[in-house]
Amino acid sequence: MGVLSNKIPRDELKPGDHIYSWRHSYLYAHHGIYMGNGKVIHFTRGAGQEIGTGTVLDRFLFSSSPTNPSDSPCPRCGDQSKDAGVISSCLECFLSEGELYLFQYGVSPAVFLAKARGGTCTLARSDPADDVVHRAEYLIQNGFGGYNIFKNNCEDFAIYCKTGLLIFTTVSVGRSGQAASVLAAASAIVSSPLRFMTSGFPGLTAVGCGIYCISRIVSDIGVRRDVRKVPVERLVARSTLDLPEVATELHKEE
Repeated sequence: MGVLSNKIPRDELKPGDHIYSWRHSYLYAHHGIYMGNGKVIHFTRGAGQEIGTGTVLDRFLFSSSPTNPSDSPCPRCGDQSKDAGVISSCLECFLSEGELYLFQYGVSPAVFLAKARGGTCTLARSDPADDVVHRAEYLIQNGFGGYNIFKNNCEDFAIYCKTGLLIFTTVSVGRSGQAASVLAAASAIVSSPLRFMTSGFPGLTAVGCGIYCISRIVSDIGVRRDVRKVPVERLVARSTLDLPEVATELHKEE
């Protein structure tokens, strides 16, 4: 595993690792927590659920749950094609014939920016593996709220399991590096008045890259100020609220 690739052999996996696999020709990645013994706990939309972006994009972003046909289900997992929420799958079903990658924690800003594609690493540090496994096991029994592609997706779930961090404002994206990268790219293209202060393609490219990098850095869970650590038991106790609302309410109490 190097700076430009997070690919990892299966025999190097450890319980509590945050893993992911690319879907639909690298359109997006699906994330989960490896639990050991070939099992992965992950968060999925579930087929047919009308939640997520709330836009026409939902027609194209299919469920991340394993898609074994119901007439030939996985012998270990059964038919999970319509399962939603926090589920447990074997590693083969989780990967869905994709490659295995390890999400990195505690990287330097230089490494973070070298990995231009979001959703592969963070500046935040991981908690001990026992804490990570405990959160994942607790959430598979109690849920992780409703799936939302920008504020509460599979990457958000895995990052919470690894760090225990929640964002207590409701005006931004969640912890997901993939969602942050999409918004950073949009900002680089259309939102900067600096694009009028330069001429020529090289200048526009430099300005766009700079805005993209800055937007990614300030959106990372490891540097944001609007985050706080929330014990999983307290999170579940407020399960009637959306996750940003949970963090906001707990932040007000303190």
